Amino acid sequence: MGARVLVVDDEPLIVTGLRVFLEDEGMQVESAASGEEAVDIIRNDSGIDVCIMDMRLPGMNGDSTIRALHAICPDLKFIIHTGSVEYRLSSVLKAIGVRRDHIFIKPVNDLASLVTAIQALSAQPQQEAP
Repeated sequence: MGARVLVVDDEPLIVTGLRVFLEDEGMQVESAASGEEAVDIIRNDSGIDVCIMDMRLPGMNGDSTIRALHAICPDLKFIIHTGSVEYRLSSVLKAIGVRRDHIFIKPVNDLASLVTAIQALSAQPQQEAP
């Protein structure tokens, strides 16, 4: 079975486009329109492998949402999906494990590269308990 992905974006057309493409690639996709909704989803379902996060959201922004989700589920991996070409990773997100190659600028013209990133992240081993 494919990766379980949570798409967090307040733009319904983007969510629908990603959902259709990723499901065609064999992935299970959940979605949230806000950071708060994403937190509720992860609190109730720790089986999500990768979260695709928009950075400009109503309420909690993407940076705050990633930090909150990581606190709930440390094994969750993240991909940044943003319209801001100037976006730079904070040191906190780097410490969580988000890398520069996990940033995708909207619109993503080559969705196959996004699939490759999701597959690579979902294949990473879970963190060891302290």
